[in-house]
Order: sequence, then C-alpha cells, then structure tokens
Amino acid sequence: MSRVELIDRASATGVRKDVLDQIQSAFGATPAMFRAVANSPAALKMMWAAFGALGTGTLPAKLGEQVAVLIADRNACEYCLAAHTMLGRKAGASTEEMGEAQAGRSTDPKTAAALTFAAKLVADRGQATDEDVATLRAAGFTDEQIVELIAHVALNLFTNYVNVSLAVPTDFPPVKLLRSA
Repeated sequence: MSRVELIDRASATGVRKDVLDQIQSAFGATPAMFRAVANSPAALKMMWAAFGALGTGTLPAKLGEQVAVLIADRNACEYCLAAHTMLGRKAGASTEEMGEAQAGRSTDPKTAAALTFAAKLVADRGQATDEDVATLRAAGFTDEQIVELIAHVALNLFTNYVNVSLAVPTDFPPVKLLRSA
C-alpha cells in the first residue's frame, strides 16, 4: 500500500487535474506513480515536463528505456523496472535486449557504453572521470547526448526514489529484479 495518497484524477483540480489529464491522454491510463507524485503539483509538473523534454531529445527512446531498466534494477525499483521494460518493448527493444540492459549489457557498443556510464553514475553518486566521458565520445556520443544521458539518469533516480520510498503499487506487468536493494 502506498505511503501517500494516490490522487484520483477524477476529483483532482487545478494544476493536478491539468497534468493528470495530459498523462491520461498520453498513456490511456493514469499510472500510480504519477498519482503519488500529484501530491505535489510542483513535483508533478517538473516530472512530466522532464519526460516530455527528454522525449524530444537526441537520444533514441529505446536507449532511454534501456538506461531506465538498468537504473531501476540498481535501485531495486520494481515499479520502474516493470514500467520501463514495457515502454522499452514499445520503443522497439526485444525482450532479450531489455533483460541484457537490466544487467548492464548490450551487444551494441554505443548502448553498452551508455549503460556502463549510467551504472557508474548511479554507483559512484555522479562521479565521472575524464576517461569515462572520453569513452562515451569514442562510442559516438556528442556532448549534447552526454548531457541528455545524465538527465535520463537523474530523472530515473527521482522516479525510483519516489516509487521505492513511498511504496507505490506497481500497475504494470511485473519484472524480476536481478539485484536486491
């Protein structure tokens, strides 16, 4: 059971209602995570705007979802692991690709470099070296894409923290964690 109220879109008003209506329109449902975050209209607006902004970035949606499942597994966030596995499949990743990404692996060198960098950021609390960034550049990432990758990591940390700390119930098909918290 969630540790905070899950705001009902039908009875929401103001900014909460406006943003939850946008989410409902985009997903065809209002996922529990958004309903939990709706307790703070400011946090809801921030999160939804971040998803929208990164969705128009230069990194492919498939890569964003692969990064998301890696981070979810590292943080033992069952909610995000389930949601992003489904979204990754919709973005064109195979079940095997999503499972490999969850473990921090990919047969694609560019994806593997992004996953390695994201895992390092999570494990080392954002600490990166000149060599870490040079490895991304050598794999074909531009400075713009490197910054976007860091933004994906940060957004996923926020959503993981919301779901784990507030015990948001998972409303996507479950996926087994590889790691424990």
